[in-house]
Amino acid sequence: MSWINKDTEIYCSFAKQAGNTGCRLMNSAFYYYNLNKIYKSFSVDSIKDAVSAARTLDFKGFAITMPFKKHVLDFVDELDTSVESIGAANTVLNSKGRLKAYNTDYLAAKEYLTYYNSTSTEWKYFYILGNGGYALAVKTAAEELGIKPIFITRSTWDEVKSLKNSIVYNCTPVENIKVDSSNIFIDCLVTTLTGIKLATLQASYQFNMYTGLKFPY
Repeated sequence: MSWINKDTEIYCSFAKQAGNTGCRLMNSAFYYYNLNKIYKSFSVDSIKDAVSAARTLDFKGFAITMPFKKHVLDFVDELDTSVESIGAANTVLNSKGRLKAYNTDYLAAKEYLTYYNSTSTEWKYFYILGNGGYALAVKTAAEELGIKPIFITRSTWDEVKSLKNSIVYNCTPVENIKVDSSNIFIDCLVTTLTGIKLATLQASYQFNMYTGLKFPY
């Protein structure tokens, strides 16, 4: 990749607490194609101020993580049709100062769940843990595959212990959740195997939106 210069395009992520997964994935992909682009994660307290900064500094695109996926919709100019349906976004593109929100969490979840929906793996119910922006994306993906989700939230959390022969999809920041071994457990946290797979899937969709190129797995 060329040295950073005045023409370098900037992409980023905004989170309550910044992580390194997006930086590793995106910067590696930019380097692979020798693109004059960089990616940086930021910890922010105000998504309003973060979006304003991205607009002012002409960032070409940015990701949004918990807990800003719903609130960010108040500060963009346009919503993709999937975002209108979901009510949350995790990706924003900047086209000549106009910000449009998308949801690649939904695309990744749908691709991931398609496998379980098309195999002979037996499962009884589909449970979503949480009710935030990520959970809404998973809900939409599941429903489009003909899967009816059941939500488990903070008020009903004790039910997790009794779940059996089902798919359990964790959409919360809660770590080390214990479920019965008869379940298929999908964890969104990037510290888990399923989490890193999902993160890579959604990043591949983001990368294509950012560049028009295929993500180099």
